[in-house]
Amino acid sequence: MAAGTFPCDGVDMLSHVSHAELGTTFVNDIWGWTDPRTRKDYALVGASEGTVFVDISDPKRPSVQGILPTASSEGGRFWRDIKVHADHAYVVSENTNHGVQVFDLTGLRDWDGTYTTYAETARYTGHGSAHNININTDTGFLYSVGARGTAEGIDCGTGLHMIDISDPADPTYAGCFQDHGYVHDTQCVVYEGPAADLRGRELCFNSNATTSAPGGEHRVAIVDVTDKDNPVSLSREGYDNDGYSHQGWLTPDQQYFLHGDELDEVRRGIRTTTRVWDVRDPENPAVVQTFENDTTSIDHNVYTQGRYAYASNYTSGLRVYDIRDVASAGMEEAAFFDVYPENDNPTFEGGTWSNYPYFRQKGVVAASSMDRGLFILRPRVSRAGN
Repeated sequence: MAAGTFPCDGVDMLSHVSHAELGTTFVNDIWGWTDPRTRKDYALVGASEGTVFVDISDPKRPSVQGILPTASSEGGRFWRDIKVHADHAYVVSENTNHGVQVFDLTGLRDWDGTYTTYAETARYTGHGSAHNININTDTGFLYSVGARGTAEGIDCGTGLHMIDISDPADPTYAGCFQDHGYVHDTQCVVYEGPAADLRGRELCFNSNATTSAPGGEHRVAIVDVTDKDNPVSLSREGYDNDGYSHQGWLTPDQQYFLHGDELDEVRRGIRTTTRVWDVRDPENPAVVQTFENDTTSIDHNVYTQGRYAYASNYTSGLRVYDIRDVASAGMEEAAFFDVYPENDNPTFEGGTWSNYPYFRQKGVVAASSMDRGLFILRPRVSRAGN
């Protein structure tokens, strides 16, 4: 597929991998892994069928190695989420009885050159389905969110379901936090920000949504999960023009939280919007900037790396924002690549679900496209601080 097909500014398309090449029909989330021994970069692509492993060490000539099939197809749900810790991939799905799949990624080293069906290394069954996961690689804890169903009697009420993965192939239940109801997504970190009394504590920055129907409560919440037996709510705040509190990511200095609402463009008739939360005092967070892009699409997932934020905004594609003066000047678009040239409508008809900007090869970004597969991109932006 030619790069000229896609409107762009400041982004090179290095390669494209179609659904036919991936062996998929629908792509959702994405993450990545760099093999510490071989230094190869891999894109881990979520799909309805499972998780596809793509070697992008040569980003212009990616190699699709194979698939880890879904652990369950019950319910026919298309959501899947993947994160990595200690050379193991952890995969959840909204399919019933899926649990958390564990896959030892070092098994990718022995690829024989043919499309391979891989077997899971282990599976955690303390919950059934889950919408998303986040892993704090500094502490070795995994957080499933929006989890439902269990065969082991554990019920975290769709809040934070905490799992100890210090032994990567033997996940064990660690605790729950369900006081705020449904958590759609989270980022959990060892806090190193300016609030001295919280430094060294493990905090989760949650996007809370009580319902996707109009009239629900939509919040950003911060929880101290250092003591898994006794997590503590630090704050829970709403915001104007809410639609559905979806996902957010901290700036590298942990002072600001870039937050996306998935349905504000639909329900409020506003342009693609990102809210900048001042979280320097995690007990009193506040929105200090509201950035509206010139597009009308729905924003989905955003990640930060150095002075840039990388946003997957469905029909308007990958958007790269300069966030070096995010508190005073807000965000400024530095580059974009539109993987869905048909339109920028505020719909879910196509476009990019998510992206991964943390490969060993600096500047390479993998973006998943629901309708077109996988794009390997390189934004032409300054890499200072990345």
